[in-house]
Amino acid sequence: MIITRQQDVTEAVLGELERAPDERFREIMSAAVRHLHDFAREVNLTEAEFHKACTYIAKLGQMTTDSHNEVVLAAGSLGLSSLVCLLNNGDNGQTDTTANLMGPFWRMESPRAQNGESIVRGPTPGEPIFVRAWVHDREGRPVAGAEVDVWHTSAEGFYENQDPGQANMNLRGKFTTDENGHIAFRSVKPAGYPIPIGGPVGELLRAQGRHNMRPAHIHFMIYKPGYKTQFSQVYSSDDPNLDTDVQFGVTRALVGEYVLHENQPAPYGDIQGPWYSLDYHFTIEPGQATLPKPPITGKAEGPRPQLQILKRTEPA
Repeated sequence: MIITRQQDVTEAVLGELERAPDERFREIMSAAVRHLHDFAREVNLTEAEFHKACTYIAKLGQMTTDSHNEVVLAAGSLGLSSLVCLLNNGDNGQTDTTANLMGPFWRMESPRAQNGESIVRGPTPGEPIFVRAWVHDREGRPVAGAEVDVWHTSAEGFYENQDPGQANMNLRGKFTTDENGHIAFRSVKPAGYPIPIGGPVGELLRAQGRHNMRPAHIHFMIYKPGYKTQFSQVYSSDDPNLDTDVQFGVTRALVGEYVLHENQPAPYGDIQGPWYSLDYHFTIEPGQATLPKPPITGKAEGPRPQLQILKRTEPA
């Protein structure tokens, strides 16, 4: 099609997409083209702004490495990751769900552990936490034999893959639910943390006057054939950033009660002083058990990165 006016561009692209043999591909790409072209028209996108956007998108890929995924970070910071999760879980967005963001820090080969064991694999400061979790189906029946992958930050706000000073796979472990759908483990209470802002995601947040903090949470990935694989994050009820999570991940169903115990004896006699407990119940849905490609595969080397925190400003 020879273009005679700007409206012809959209028509020409959509016409070519009709040649694609995959029906779902045609549907998605046609909608993407329509919305993208309408967006450019709505804001009267200038050539300079278009080239700046192309540079921004290219930089997302250039900054993605085996220990850091800038693309996933950007999707979360725009709320897209959270939206896609809620659209695809909880009876396709109709009910509450314990599903949540995968996040950019899941590693596939975490060490297997027995119920009650610690996932602290090297010197790691922080207050002890004892976690008990149960996995049920939609009818409330326990799901035995489910593989539950667990990971979280240190009390200093670093995942082990970000921090060369932590032991490999520190604060990560893989458990199997018992006949009651139950797992248990001990660790240190995670801290809320700032997401990295040295790349295009940082530029995006600064332009909006947003902070870059995530509230403290523990990640869970639940896998069992016959059920849809569920990624989840259980957020700490005492975190000050629950309402302003930079990744828009906090849902009402996933705020867990991290209970502080100051005077009661801990479950293990080697613990002295304050400790925390967390009990939580997950509901998984029937479906296909699949695992996505891990967003990271390696561990950072060199000096520990500096955590930078942006200040959240008031609306103009």
